[in-house]
Amino acid sequence: MEHRLLEYFLAVCEELHFTKAAEKLGISQPTLSQQIRLLEHRVGSPLFQRIGKKIYVTEAGEILHKHSRNMFHELNQAQAAINEIQGMQRGRLRIGCSGNHLLTATIIAFHALYPKIELSVTELATEETKERLLSNQLDIGVVFLPDEDEQFHYIPLYKEQLRLVISDKHPLAQAKAIRLADLVQLPVAMLQKKFYVRQMMDDCCEQSGFVWKPAIELSTLESLLQMAKNNVEGGAILPRSYVDSFRTGAIRSIPIIDPIPQKDVGIVYRKDMFLCKTTDMFMKQLMQQFL
Repeated sequence: MEHRLLEYFLAVCEELHFTKAAEKLGISQPTLSQQIRLLEHRVGSPLFQRIGKKIYVTEAGEILHKHSRNMFHELNQAQAAINEIQGMQRGRLRIGCSGNHLLTATIIAFHALYPKIELSVTELATEETKERLLSNQLDIGVVFLPDEDEQFHYIPLYKEQLRLVISDKHPLAQAKAIRLADLVQLPVAMLQKKFYVRQMMDDCCEQSGFVWKPAIELSTLESLLQMAKNNVEGGAILPRSYVDSFRTGAIRSIPIIDPIPQKDVGIVYRKDMFLCKTTDMFMKQLMQQFL
């Protein structure tokens, strides 16, 4: 079975849309459809089915998807081992993270030492990072550490805390801290439920017996920061590490206490992944930054 046919198949599995998959692959939609039909002929079973306007992976397709994903993972591991022999003169490292600000210093230092290593950093929710690690779209993640999972190794880096971020013109701008019981009464903006930062806040409130709901839900840390800077009545809840990366007098970062919403942030990677020298060196530099 040709390597190229499996690449086409995995692209359709990921997009569940032939036109989008074709655009991603840089080929025409009719060519992609013809290649998928050829693959279905070779395996002797339909791999996709249409229900209305939607495309679904068949049971046979799910089986091929699982084994194809594993095959590409092993090929990448082989390439990583070969790069190890050749030294860190080329290669790539794909990283998912819960905030690009966590990696800025390490990326700059690593690129200065190894300029020919291609670094690709994607900001994702924790669960999205885990999914992409399993589907071989990422090599490592830097995320809020979830519960233990037998498929992953975790390396804690530091304990993240949430802060109330407000304008310097806000009535609470001079406050030294704010109790969680008082915070839940304020109109604040927060990330959507899929993000671990939001889940941290929700869990902390639930465990403390507070009923809480944000006044506004947004999808990026930057949009939350802008909301806090420009809204003198409300505020936003943001990770301390993100707020500390900005030196501006226009905002105030207020610690939340009684209790403190906090969670470990760390490195996550697959247990069956070959830790090549590139990955190992990046992880060591990242640990030196935080530990």
